[in-house]
Amino acid sequence: MVGTLSGALVLPWIGRAVDRFGVRPVLACVALAFGAFLLLLAGAREFVSLTAAFVGARAMGQGGMTMIATTAVGIAVTRNRGTALGITSAAGAAGISLFPLLAERMIAAVGWRHAVLAEALLVWAIVLPIAWWGMRGVRNASATTDESGTAGPADAAAAWPLRAVMRTSMFWTISGAVACSGLVTTAVFFHQVALLGEQGLTPTQAAANFLPQTVAGLVASLAFSSATDRFSPKLLIAGSMAVHAATLALLPFVSPGISAMAYGATLGAAAAGARAVEAAAFPYYYGTATLGTLRGLTQSIAVASTAVGPVLLSVGRDATGSYQPVVLALALLPAVIAVAAPFARRPRGATAAPAAEPAEPEPVEPTEPALRR
Repeated sequence: MVGTLSGALVLPWIGRAVDRFGVRPVLACVALAFGAFLLLLAGAREFVSLTAAFVGARAMGQGGMTMIATTAVGIAVTRNRGTALGITSAAGAAGISLFPLLAERMIAAVGWRHAVLAEALLVWAIVLPIAWWGMRGVRNASATTDESGTAGPADAAAAWPLRAVMRTSMFWTISGAVACSGLVTTAVFFHQVALLGEQGLTPTQAAANFLPQTVAGLVASLAFSSATDRFSPKLLIAGSMAVHAATLALLPFVSPGISAMAYGATLGAAAAGARAVEAAAFPYYYGTATLGTLRGLTQSIAVASTAVGPVLLSVGRDATGSYQPVVLALALLPAVIAVAAPFARRPRGATAAPAAEPAEPEPVEPTEPALRR
């Protein structure tokens, strides 16, 4: 919990750096730092170094690199943005689900320290070339990067100040949905074996429930993200939160078999749907000039909520003697957001939907970067 909360504090600064300096240099710096913290983790031999390594890996890896990847897609893609973000989210979810299998084999063969060392080298070998060559031409309205990687001024007239954004109900609806999703799903995921054990599932059956969760999450990422190209994100937020609430409310009726698989699938779909809509909603409502800052703040809230959720469920279970009443109480959180989301006001002056055709630009003397773009 301490490591996750500490790592969450860094994300707003990373998001702000993306807006100021651009995607390429920030992604490269985050990748370098991520690899360095993994090296520290591989050599950790006491509490302080272990904690520092975990905080850094959590902030740079799960937080920073994930946020930068989806933010870069939000900036670079203007048509069918939701679909592109869905593919990015699905690829990330697949990696999170499949890579532990490879890591487990590596740990069994060479030990966990050498496995973490190999992971650090893998991050550098893959992400640094992507940052240097793959992110050319990715520019937002407040920071541009030329071929040499030098940041320069750009037209930021359409940028939303953070204070103005935080005064809109839509910002708190989106942030609340992501935080709620992170809190409740992480809580039940961390306690899944014991929680489903109360419903009669064996530890093996409870662990196997992660498979339908993963498959449904991949499908939901693509479906919800693509839907943002056609429907209002706030309605999709309401839908994902309603699925969250219904899934948790039906926990007392879960038993081994079809009902347990349905529980896992709907829970995975709701969690993935909330994350997918959040990634597309900010550029939809607020544009891309300050997208890094907005997503950095929201992801900080979301990551912090994942640290609190498992502890709340654990304390509640100790107090009541069962998981059911605590899970039913948690179901109220997404239910409230599902009801409130459709009434959130569209921010005044927000950008048009991603599917809309961009406005015809004023004729200008073409330059080499303009032709390339």
